[in-house]
Amino acid sequence: MDTDQVMKFDALIVGGGIGGLQTALDLADQNFKVAVVEKEATIGGKMILLSKVFPTLDCASCITTPKMAAAAHHDNITLFTYCDLKTLDRDTDGITAAVTQRPRYVDPVKCIGCRQCEYACPVYVSDEVQGGFSLRKAIYIPFSTAIPQLALMDVENCSLCGKCARVCPTEAIDYFQQPKDFVIQARTAILATGFKLTPLDQKKEYGQGEIENVITSLQMERLLAPNGPYQRVIRPSDGKEPDSIAYVQCAGSRDKSLGIPYCSRVCCMYAIKQAMLLSGSLPLADITIYYMDIRAFGKGYEQFFQNAKAMGIEFVKAKVAKITPGENQAVTIRYEDQEGAGGVLTREHDLVVLSSGMVPDWNPMGVCPVSIEEDAFIKSVMPKIAPTLTDLEGVFVAGVAAGPKDIVDTIAEAGAAAMEASNYLNAQKRKQAA
Repeated sequence: MDTDQVMKFDALIVGGGIGGLQTALDLADQNFKVAVVEKEATIGGKMILLSKVFPTLDCASCITTPKMAAAAHHDNITLFTYCDLKTLDRDTDGITAAVTQRPRYVDPVKCIGCRQCEYACPVYVSDEVQGGFSLRKAIYIPFSTAIPQLALMDVENCSLCGKCARVCPTEAIDYFQQPKDFVIQARTAILATGFKLTPLDQKKEYGQGEIENVITSLQMERLLAPNGPYQRVIRPSDGKEPDSIAYVQCAGSRDKSLGIPYCSRVCCMYAIKQAMLLSGSLPLADITIYYMDIRAFGKGYEQFFQNAKAMGIEFVKAKVAKITPGENQAVTIRYEDQEGAGGVLTREHDLVVLSSGMVPDWNPMGVCPVSIEEDAFIKSVMPKIAPTLTDLEGVFVAGVAAGPKDIVDTIAEAGAAAMEASNYLNAQKRKQAA
């Protein structure tokens, strides 16, 4: 792509997670030309990393993968992966976005996704897709269902041995590939930039990420997933199947000391979901959830919670004050019991999962002139009537970019954003025809 290349579309979607894909498909089905810009090397977002979804316990990949494939093969959708959005602004012609394609060091036209380069690479590094529990190569395809199926090179860890280039059957390896800038012009844009979890080392009282058997909820998703790193649940320190597992709720939410006073909404339900899955994979393990309040707000969520209690999962109403290393690689939890015995108590568990909260994955400051709330999520100007409207004409927001929500609400809001964008595009057409 030339630096001055300009591509024109009806709609620009920023973010290729489940919300962005749903919006793109809804608009494309109405015969609008759609561009999807995604910063990762593959579309799918966080949902493709999950094991199952609550409250139905359906396979997350079985829901997400068809959406990914549908978007990739839709005639009206163009995917731009591994790209950075530099600026997005509105002018008299509509939306203008400056985008930079980061180098994969692999020619996307020549690459056939055969993975011969990956097999030949001698360098192993931690695999972030698998929660850091397993290794990947320095040149790799992110995962088996990644879209697009194109390799990319981790230049920071590449040893420049040249083995990948020698085995590539199409000579797709390009060590001298450079970033390429291009411009997308559209008549409307939808921001579906998603979320990231609060970091494991954020709270010093919880070990600051230095206790080996304290993990995040997303890491547990990978342990539970059928395509996870071990195909079973073990604790990281020694590979032992844990006999006692604890969940600490509100580990990254409802905490003014962290600057996150809001509830992330999904933490209670995903902890209950994971606990139920764990009780199936480790039927003899004791599973405890330490919670301040259980927020089962959606359809069928309260029954899901009651089912978990009926399965023998222990719920302890308590505020966890401190997490420290225990004996024999166990983890000690010190908490204030608000029911039962009361007072300050301590218990040991083999594995502790922190129910991390949601924070925005993208800050529009300096990139796009939309307003944000005090919590840094994109501001909706009419949250009760039209929650997808921003204060920039022709730009809409969908999913967790506007605030914490679950998958069901994200998909519903993505449909609403597509409807608003479609109405906006049709209104523009009528003005031009008048």
